[in-house]
Amino acid sequence: MRKDRFTEERSFLNDRRSGRGRHAEQEEGRGRHGRGGFGGHHGHRIFDHGEVRYVMVALLAEKPSYGYELIKDIEERLSGAYSPSPGLVYPTLTMLEEMGYATSETGVGGKKLYSLTAEGREFHKTSKAMIEAIFARMARAADLHGRAESPQIVRAIQNLRFTLKLKSGAKKLTDAQVRAIADALDEAAKRIEQC
Repeated sequence: MRKDRFTEERSFLNDRRSGRGRHAEQEEGRGRHGRGGFGGHHGHRIFDHGEVRYVMVALLAEKPSYGYELIKDIEERLSGAYSPSPGLVYPTLTMLEEMGYATSETGVGGKKLYSLTAEGREFHKTSKAMIEAIFARMARAADLHGRAESPQIVRAIQNLRFTLKLKSGAKKLTDAQVRAIADALDEAAKRIEQC
């Protein structure tokens, strides 16, 4: 007889976390940088705990996929801002199989092709609101990442960092200088918010 789904999932995730320490948080999208992008870029989180499974269920509802295809699809939907590692994706696929939501068949080269079961499709249908919210957040993150990566903005950020480093490294700043720099940065942040 199958264990209660909630207990099974919680137990699986706790087992995974106990072996990975703080890396589990990074893999959930709070600190894992994919190709220099952000999983936790500037403090933003792409996925909350357990949300990757909803993303994978939604992607598998679109079409059966291999694990590496799911990784690539998530990365593309996030415009390269985040790429989940195999260490997150494959255990999550295993969990979905154990929960009865997905099944796999061995394909070319021994690779597993994953697809949703009828139970998985039902879970997808009942989780529609959650999935839509996650994908909306992914779209916002992709949009922010795309804008942040424009060459003009990257150059300006690097220029600011360099100037601050020179200014603070040259000599001890006075209280007045510290206040003036903080005020200038606050003003810049306000102006950027209004753009």
